[in-house]
Amino acid sequence: MWYTVALAAAVIAFGIVLSLLQRRALEQTMRERLREITGRVESVLESHSRDGRGPLVDRTFAPRTVQLRLDVQDRLSVMPGLVLVLDTAGIGVYGSPEVRRLPAQAQDQLRRQLTSLTTIERDFSITLDDASYRFHARRLQSAGPGIMALAVGEPQPATALAVQRFAASLVLIIPILAGFAVLVGYVLASRALVPVGHMIDELEAITDGRTLHRRLLAPQVQVDEIDRLANALNGLMARLETSFSALRRFVADASHELKTPLTVMRAGVERALTDEKLPPEALQPLEDTLQGVQHMTELVESLLTLARVDEGRMELHRERLDLCAVVEEVHETAQILGEDAGLEVTLDLPAEPVLVEGDRGRLRQLVMNLATNAVKYTPAGGRVELSLSQTSEAISLSVRDSGIGIAPGDVSRVFDRFWRADVARSRTGEQTGFGLGLSIARWIAEAHGGSIAVTSRPGRGSTFTVTLPKAEPAEGT
Repeated sequence: MWYTVALAAAVIAFGIVLSLLQRRALEQTMRERLREITGRVESVLESHSRDGRGPLVDRTFAPRTVQLRLDVQDRLSVMPGLVLVLDTAGIGVYGSPEVRRLPAQAQDQLRRQLTSLTTIERDFSITLDDASYRFHARRLQSAGPGIMALAVGEPQPATALAVQRFAASLVLIIPILAGFAVLVGYVLASRALVPVGHMIDELEAITDGRTLHRRLLAPQVQVDEIDRLANALNGLMARLETSFSALRRFVADASHELKTPLTVMRAGVERALTDEKLPPEALQPLEDTLQGVQHMTELVESLLTLARVDEGRMELHRERLDLCAVVEEVHETAQILGEDAGLEVTLDLPAEPVLVEGDRGRLRQLVMNLATNAVKYTPAGGRVELSLSQTSEAISLSVRDSGIGIAPGDVSRVFDRFWRADVARSRTGEQTGFGLGLSIARWIAEAHGGSIAVTSRPGRGSTFTVTLPKAEPAEGT
């Protein structure tokens, strides 16, 4: 569109300049033509004034009528345009047929213009009988004693008409050029943006650190800037892939290396707690230490899980199982947690089995993460509900709570790693999680070919819904 606007503006400017130049050229041509006719008329008058046949002005006509000699009039009658010759008394001694056709008032106006001539020659425009004329007037020095001046003119509308016709042609041409410019600009822009569109599609396909191995293909249209952009983006993705790989390796290695000392620490603390000689005052510090070690162990396990997921090394041990049994098992644990928090945890299961192809341990982890998260953010006296349903195509697992809810601006972030709600928004005022549970839950759902979504209203609670595909019917059923 900008290309079309620029081209249209350039054509309009070109048309205006060309119209002005054409008008100026036509006026110059008209001026030169009038001067040339004036010179020819002056030459005729001068030649006849010296032919020895007497004065040019013949005063033998009707009373009060003065005219040039008939032979002179015959010579001047072939001159084009409006020709007017005045004698020294300001009387028109000759007027071309075009002049004689003018009204008397217009003829008098023309004579007054010619009589007021103070220079040797002058160009002027005048309106006669509602028409504009261009004249060239000249004082005569050698045309005899009875001749004072002459004027030669032409109608100006001829010049204006030529300019108008040119402007009208431009008015017709500009829309055609604009349409052609739109078409050509669209084609050129489309061809130029095709490789950019392919690059955008490739970049949109890179959703996380596991897809950084993708590279942009070199565009088929050889455009230096596009090539440079593709190479720059490929270089950027290569550096990001290297950084992500190093970070994943570090997290995986660190998590793996931390498991052994944490296990040793846990075993040592548990052994110390069972020692009968343990002083009573050392019991509470050891229990706090054991709880901290357990907390760190859970963090390490979560980090190791996500690191293996990022590297694509996390395998699922799929089997055909009844999801009702998994949810019921989680419900029992959630009830215990709910009793400690003063909550009611309910369960709603269908009567028939809900079969799914999946990893029992991972699915249990998925439901447990959602249940513990609901308990954590639901105040005492609240309610947490686990429900399972199925249709002919999919399985739906919902964990609904009556807790504090999630702020609208935070809903899109709840599945981000290490993101947690504000301390003031938790039930106990302290956070025992690491912000990894929901990230792992989303991975488990997606690894099983499903999805997870959340709806929430502040102060009204939240609902996490997991959708999973149903298991294929067993053979022979």
